[in-house]
Amino acid sequence: MNCPFCNSTGFRVTNKRDFPEGIRRRRECLKCKKRVTTQEKIVHPDVYVVKKDGSREKFDSAKLRRGLDKAFEKRPVSKEKQERVIVEIEEQIRKKRKNEIKSKEIGEMMMKKIKKLDKVAYVRFASVYREFKDIEDFKEELKGL
Repeated sequence: MNCPFCNSTGFRVTNKRDFPEGIRRRRECLKCKKRVTTQEKIVHPDVYVVKKDGSREKFDSAKLRRGLDKAFEKRPVSKEKQERVIVEIEEQIRKKRKNEIKSKEIGEMMMKKIKKLDKVAYVRFASVYREFKDIEDFKEELKGL
């Protein structure tokens, strides 16, 4: 790494802090004494989702976010809590240390987290996830609540 002020390559680290996406370091150039902050982001290996039909696609947290947005639409649950659900699910997936995960496992993780936050959002999500066909399916799910 070169100093953005004098182009020198000599630095000393004056401060190091962990943050959710990686590590933040405060550095001082040994030549011009100016300080810069660098961030190191942790790159996780790609995880693939195995769908019901057996096809595979790269894990995409944006899909989780879209599902949560629909489930929590017009519900009194903050975006921060919804974002926390996504972060927790991503962490659970990483902890498994597998390069593949079944869509069913992700769906069940989502169901558990949503159920704790809001029952209406849970039923909305369940209706799509479990592909409810008629009112009887809704009734059965509501009995479980």
